[in-house]
Amino acid sequence: MRRIALGLLATLFVGTCAVSAQQDARTNFVFFLVDDLGWADLGCFGSSFYETPNIDSLAASGMRFTNAYAACPVCSPTRASIMTGRHPVRVDITDWIPGSRRTKENGAKLQHVHDRDNLALEEVTIAEVLQEHNYQTFFAGKWHLGDRGHWPTDQGFDCNIGGNSKGSPPGGYYAPWTNPTLKANADDEYLTERLTQESIDFLKSRNSDQPFLLYLSYYNVHSPITPYKKRISQFQEKLARSRFQEAKPIVEHEGVSRARQDNAAYASMVAAVDDSVGAVLGTLDELKLTDNTVVVFFSDNGGLCTLGRVGPTSNLPLRSGKGWLYEGGVREPTIIRAPGVTFGGSVCDTPIVSMDFFPTMLELAGISSRPDLHVDGKNIVPLLRQQSPGTLFNREFYWHYPHYHGSTWTPGASVRSGSWKLIEFYHWDKVELYNLSDDPGEQRNLAKSNPGKTAELRQKLRDWQGALNAKMPTPIE
Repeated sequence: MRRIALGLLATLFVGTCAVSAQQDARTNFVFFLVDDLGWADLGCFGSSFYETPNIDSLAASGMRFTNAYAACPVCSPTRASIMTGRHPVRVDITDWIPGSRRTKENGAKLQHVHDRDNLALEEVTIAEVLQEHNYQTFFAGKWHLGDRGHWPTDQGFDCNIGGNSKGSPPGGYYAPWTNPTLKANADDEYLTERLTQESIDFLKSRNSDQPFLLYLSYYNVHSPITPYKKRISQFQEKLARSRFQEAKPIVEHEGVSRARQDNAAYASMVAAVDDSVGAVLGTLDELKLTDNTVVVFFSDNGGLCTLGRVGPTSNLPLRSGKGWLYEGGVREPTIIRAPGVTFGGSVCDTPIVSMDFFPTMLELAGISSRPDLHVDGKNIVPLLRQQSPGTLFNREFYWHYPHYHGSTWTPGASVRSGSWKLIEFYHWDKVELYNLSDDPGEQRNLAKSNPGKTAELRQKLRDWQGALNAKMPTPIE
């Protein structure tokens, strides 16, 4: 009996130590944010021209979200929403910084809506909360949330490699560039390779006694569309072999959209991101960090598809792209791998939005939620676990983009409620209604045939705008 009791005691002791060790092994985070990557720009999301084997492998080892949204169809507002868990309207960043200043002379009917040119220092970021809990916080790449005094190191990051006020890479993708927070090591150095190496160096040199957040925010695939020299010939040859028939541009209001993914230079930029993701994930494996590191992959807005001329990519079967409130402008390719939580190769169709990352990361880190901060974000860990989504199924999603944009978008706003989506165009004084369950490409406007649902969603949108005191455009006199 004594030997049995001692055995039970030993088992209990070992179990207690295992739990203690598990608690000490804090969750790390790697957040990949790609600039302007379209919903259909990855192999695992349906692309046959672009090649993304490393990202596809990440999706196969985690969860892929088919209805994940950016809070805005342009970059700065969405970036602010990720950082704060708050809607762009709340933080008063509703346009890319500094935004369009379109005037009456080039066709505007509505006054410019003024918003902030930086993320207020009073806002509390996910990096600051993690920092408070002894996390090392590393930032590399595009910031675009304010000039000096509002850079990543002013918003909770210990280190900033390449982040500043600019939305496209200062001086271009190849050195010598003019980035004020990243000096080139050699002529012709490629920006994405440098940011990747800096991220890998951080992983290898960090304090191993602390958990970390590595936030790699690519300048790719934002314009200027610049061929990645190491991969461009591959896609030029692939394009030549494909023998595509002519794909006529798709008319979109005053603009046109690319009707097919057939831009070799853009494909090479996507490949550069994939190479980078593979290198960082390989380093996690090498350092035996994979089993304790949550990986998030996301894009800040839709792919640039629609312009006065065709954009560099196509988001089909979704409509339009960056700058627009159609699905192509706000639905993003999204992958989350959370060891011990997600199941490899799983797919989630429940809609989520960029504000959700903040509370979800806190939950995965074992940190108490902060609903006073991430007021517009929801914890999606139940979705990651493939549990019942509960109330996550029954919420509305709102977009407010009252600005003119170079994509030929004019001011408007939209709401998604269940499968229904309504878009208001203030410049054109019209409304469109779609049922995404059987029309994800938003081709059949049901506003006139379903006036009851149209009126219901218009009221929801107005009530939400009123509750958040959203700034509305006014006519030019």
